[in-house]
Amino acid sequence: MGFFRNLAAQWAERYRKMSIQMVLSLSFTAVAAAGIVLMGVSLIWRFSSASEQMVAENSQRVLAQANLNLDSYLRRMMRIADTVYYRVIKNSDLAVDSLTGQLNLLYEANRDDLVSLAVFDSGGGLVSAVPLSQLKPETSLTRSDWFQAASRSMENLHFSTPHVQNIFSDPDYSYRWVVSLSHHVQLTRDGATEGGVLLVDMSFSGIEQVCRDVNLANGGYLYLIDGDGELIYHPRQQLIYAGLLEENNRTAAGYRDGSHVEKFQGQSRQVTVKTVGYTGWKLVGVAPAASWLTSSPQLFLFGLSLLLFAIFLMAFLNFLISARISDPIRRLEQSIKELESGRSDVEIEEGGCYEVQHLSRSVRSMVSTMRHLMDDIIQQEGRKRRSELEVLQSQINPHFLYNTLDSVIWMTESGQQGEAIQMVTSLARLFRISLSKGKSVIPLSDELEHARHYMNIQQIRYKNKFTTRIQAQPGTEGLYTLKLVVQPLLENAIYHGMASSEDDGLIQVSAYREGEDLVIDVTDNGLGMPPEVAASLLEEDRPQPRTKGSGIGVRNVHQRIRLTFGGAYGLTIFSEPDEGTLVRIRLPALTREEALLQQEGEVL
Repeated sequence: MGFFRNLAAQWAERYRKMSIQMVLSLSFTAVAAAGIVLMGVSLIWRFSSASEQMVAENSQRVLAQANLNLDSYLRRMMRIADTVYYRVIKNSDLAVDSLTGQLNLLYEANRDDLVSLAVFDSGGGLVSAVPLSQLKPETSLTRSDWFQAASRSMENLHFSTPHVQNIFSDPDYSYRWVVSLSHHVQLTRDGATEGGVLLVDMSFSGIEQVCRDVNLANGGYLYLIDGDGELIYHPRQQLIYAGLLEENNRTAAGYRDGSHVEKFQGQSRQVTVKTVGYTGWKLVGVAPAASWLTSSPQLFLFGLSLLLFAIFLMAFLNFLISARISDPIRRLEQSIKELESGRSDVEIEEGGCYEVQHLSRSVRSMVSTMRHLMDDIIQQEGRKRRSELEVLQSQINPHFLYNTLDSVIWMTESGQQGEAIQMVTSLARLFRISLSKGKSVIPLSDELEHARHYMNIQQIRYKNKFTTRIQAQPGTEGLYTLKLVVQPLLENAIYHGMASSEDDGLIQVSAYREGEDLVIDVTDNGLGMPPEVAASLLEEDRPQPRTKGSGIGVRNVHQRIRLTFGGAYGLTIFSEPDEGTLVRIRLPALTREEALLQQEGEVL
């Protein structure tokens, strides 16, 4: 059930993403294709039934012809047996006459079909035989199937299954396959009658020739069995006797004459049975079930091609019709997409049926109202954005000012007037640049000067525990930057990088141009931190740490830059334990004109 629910959900999702033209086209095509396929399946089923009937009728005709040929062959053998009995044995007295001469004449006349002719008395003794006359030693004729069958049923002719002739010694030492015809006869000796058996050994090649010449359609074949299902002839008889192949001959022995469908060794096939007269033998024709559909491959391919062409034609016509119906809706949707992309001069067309026209007028009215609302929202967002920037920028922690002034008082009281004056001067210039007449974008030189004054104050406070290098590489002249982006990083480097360092602490600030970007690197050789900790400092959901500095945290700088210039800009932190920290600021390389435009955009 879970699989079907997932499948239904996938199709529902695809349906929601389809255009109305595609939905109409697929719906019309699906209905038409279903009808065509249903009609095609019905035709194929009828064609299959007709083909099956045709194969069955063809097999029955072939088997009828094979039966005639086999019946003719067997009748010839039966006439030979009747001739021997009624014209030779009946007219001879064994006490004075010999049967050999007349048997030899009959044999010579039919030697192509015969292997031997022999007459035996009721005790199994040889009376006469041609052309072989010497019995093999220890041959017990009375135990032979053909002898016992003739003795039990005296009025009928009996046919054996194929076997090697094994009662006469053959000087050529050849093994001849024969089918034995045996018949009970009355022998006359000195005027008295006694029982005997006539044996006619027919050459199996004659029966084999009759069956081998039969060809059934589509790889079918014919085999011959007796009434008990024993194989008399099979095109693969040697493989069956060797156990390499199997045949369903035992089951076929129970079939009535006609066509039957069976499943043998996992394959369906059509079996046609025809009983051979006088013998009880059965001709069995086997045709693969696949032949029912492949008996007329050209017709089948033509039908399949016609079906595919009909589906293609219906799909093409449905596509044109659905395009005609959905075109006004598509144009309306395109107009709405253009509105979504920011175009304000989009003309909403009115076309199509009444419902589409009404929808177009409603969309036009909605667009007009939306434009007024968007103007109001833009003004509100502009005011909100300026407020956020002002809040982030104004987060100056008073502790920095208090600590600086305490340091000035202490220096004054201890007589260090020069250092006190230097600190007050740097503090004044620091706040003058921080104010910048209300501007948020200032020259890079002012931002770096602000950083120098801040570091002058901190170096005096920390008694030159670290040194500072601030430089701007060639190519940065005249560039502008967002103000107060370097000082918070210096503050972070002092409190977290230099707090526990010795007198060899170093903080460097380097500004350089990289393509269309301005890059400012703030580097310290302090304690550093694991890379995963450095990566988490800029995450929005991480709590803001409390520091003793100005309060403008690293994350606030990152947010101000992204809020002003977009997600492509901001901070990147690289750090390793005991190797220091590098904080990289990436800003757009703004010229004076671009900075003025940026400032005007913030004011609007």
